[in-house]
Amino acid sequence: MPRSEKEKAAARIAELSRRIEEHNRLYYEEAAPVVSDREYDALYRELAGLEKEFPDLVRADSPARRVGGKPLEAFTQITHRTPMLSLDNTYSEGEIAAFFTRLQKLLPGGRIDTVIEPKIDGVAISLLYENGKLKCAATRGDGTTGDDVTRNVRTIENVPLEIDADSLEVRGEIYLPKSRFKMLNTEREQAGETLFANPRNAAAGSLKQLDPAIVRRRGLKAIFYGAEGMAAGSHHEVLELLKKTGLPTAERYWKASSLEKVLEAIHELDAIRHSFDYETDGAVIKVDSFQQRRIAGFTSKAPRWAMAYKYEPERMETRLLDIVVQVGRTGALTPVADLEPVFVGGSTVARATLHNEEEIHRKDIRIGDVVVVEKAGEVIPAVVDVKKERRSGKEKTFHMPETCPSCGGNVFRDPEQVAVRCMNVSCPAQVRRRLEHFASRGAMDIEGLGEAMVEQLVERGLAKEIAGIYALDEEKLSSLERMGPKSAANLLAGIQESKARPLWRLLFGLGILHAGATAARSLARTFHTLDALMAASLDDLQRIPDIGEVMGRSIHTYFQDAGNRALVEKLRRAGLNFGEKDERVAAVAGNLEKTTWVITGTLSRPREEIAEIIRQRGGKVIGAVSKKTTYLLAGEEAGSKLRKAGDLGVKVLREPEFWALAG
Repeated sequence: MPRSEKEKAAARIAELSRRIEEHNRLYYEEAAPVVSDREYDALYRELAGLEKEFPDLVRADSPARRVGGKPLEAFTQITHRTPMLSLDNTYSEGEIAAFFTRLQKLLPGGRIDTVIEPKIDGVAISLLYENGKLKCAATRGDGTTGDDVTRNVRTIENVPLEIDADSLEVRGEIYLPKSRFKMLNTEREQAGETLFANPRNAAAGSLKQLDPAIVRRRGLKAIFYGAEGMAAGSHHEVLELLKKTGLPTAERYWKASSLEKVLEAIHELDAIRHSFDYETDGAVIKVDSFQQRRIAGFTSKAPRWAMAYKYEPERMETRLLDIVVQVGRTGALTPVADLEPVFVGGSTVARATLHNEEEIHRKDIRIGDVVVVEKAGEVIPAVVDVKKERRSGKEKTFHMPETCPSCGGNVFRDPEQVAVRCMNVSCPAQVRRRLEHFASRGAMDIEGLGEAMVEQLVERGLAKEIAGIYALDEEKLSSLERMGPKSAANLLAGIQESKARPLWRLLFGLGILHAGATAARSLARTFHTLDALMAASLDDLQRIPDIGEVMGRSIHTYFQDAGNRALVEKLRRAGLNFGEKDERVAAVAGNLEKTTWVITGTLSRPREEIAEIIRQRGGKVIGAVSKKTTYLLAGEEAGSKLRKAGDLGVKVLREPEFWALAG
């Protein structure tokens, strides 16, 4: 029996929601997008259109109703005084005309002045100044709550720590200058580290650093375009006041009171934007008058008085010479386009992502085709179109290999996903990727064990699995290139230090399919030891809020596998922390379960480190003081939060009291 239109719509909505959620995670949490803005926007618009046509199919957690991504657990959180909403956007000048028509209906009878500004491709940020001093800085997060990145923002050279204003909240973008981006990628390449795909990713990755000294070296900058707390009646007045206050703003903005003038400004900006030292991907059009903005109002996700116009990304034609298949740490086989080099988006492109076999067949991409490549400076290069009319008949259809291109082992096609995986856990390509992930900063953080070193270890057969890292010694390392006694000693010291890392880092480092850092934290908090986790049933795992059905099954399957259990035993013999050390600390520290903490002021250790200690003991760290706060940990120069805690009767602890409680 054929499916009804509604059933087809429901299935498509589910598929679009899944894909958009994954792209959101990659963009906002990993700073590693795999599709262009144009492709993402097309998915988003299709979902919004289906939800409008079938309103009874709209899910409460629909990605079309969200702003940004969820906050990261590595930082404490700050609740924004007013939500940080995103903007509706378009690539069409016709839709700008429709936007102007809507404004005239919303604001009848009067002149509508607008301001046009560059749309800076950075990381949205909110800064709060109190008594003229920078109090805190937060990322957009989910639009309501963002990450507290104050210590990192304080290192940004053009962000003033003091301004001539009493109380002011400003909104803007953190970006990495183009010139600095090139230098940073050169440094990373020389160090054997993964290159950043674009300046926006580099800025996002820098703000995630837990060490402000690293952030300072990155050379981030900021531009601001909005404020609350200024005596102004229009947006252009705010921009002028921001300049006078000492806060950096964009080089130019345009004022326009007609559609023709708006389009003229957009075209003029497009002609000069490549001379800026920051990436721009469009223009933002805003109603100038704050009174008119109040009348126009908001939707649930965006203001009705503003719209972003995105410039078409630069595209170039080239020849697809071959399709090569790369193998990731989970065994996933990913097709990559080997291209005739072409200059696009400011650099020469010789490779581009093709995502998966399903995508290749959907676009009918063949080896030998003339293809269209898009980069635009702000995305990973991708093949977006095929010039089928230029085919000679000699082009070859691509098929995923039946065996792994790295080891020759069998591959498995997951019927529920598009992924094709190599099933040989000893596959050299997988081993390399697993070792790189295990040693990465977010996991076991082994200094000196980067891509180049891992490559040598695998090639020489010195590390055939993760546990092989802990069997290395000076004699084995001496056979490697550029590995003198001092370098060997430093690497071995880093390996030794990694044995004491918290349990959640080990769980994340194991690279269990679908289980990221957030899941690893939840597992460690719930089971406390690796042995307890390995003994958990599938039902036990699926009852954990952050885990769910698919991830729970993946974790359970991982620990039921004999090879993985053997790996765990090798790591036990090597002396890694399986949670027993965390348990001993927790026993001394006392039970912080069901306590909620706010941290403020200058402390003897980084705020994020103290927050992690609280989380390990079952406590929760938030950004704002409320009646539900159990403790306020107050360091030196604690300000408004300390006063608010006093007003609400929240118990205040100084550092000595905290360490006594935390053990």
